[in-house]
Amino acid sequence: MDLFPKTPYGVEKALEWAHREPEFERRAAFALIASLARRSQPYSDEAYEPFFALIKQYAFDDRNFVKKAVNWALRQIGKRNDRLLLRAIEVAREVDAQDSRSARWIAKDALRELLPKMRD
Repeated sequence: MDLFPKTPYGVEKALEWAHREPEFERRAAFALIASLARRSQPYSDEAYEPFFALIKQYAFDDRNFVKKAVNWALRQIGKRNDRLLLRAIEVAREVDAQDSRSARWIAKDALRELLPKMRD
């Protein structure tokens, strides 16, 4: 989590690992996304769009470590700036509309943290 964000392979690995089925490999992808978002990387806001797509795609995964990492990634991206905050809230609402307990948990938990930041 600390090494890959410092390499040119961080984004590539996150995108690759998210599609893997083993729990801790998929979890690693979303933990890496959270770590990439948390650090002050020189990424444009648009660079986070593929991550939002992965969050929506894998929000159904109800394995505890995966759903927590998906949630963490969504919240961390939303904390980067006001524009990404609005986009993360939009994505959380889309995830909430999915027919999945896991997706609804991810969305509600993310919204609980992100919505108050809009008022700050």
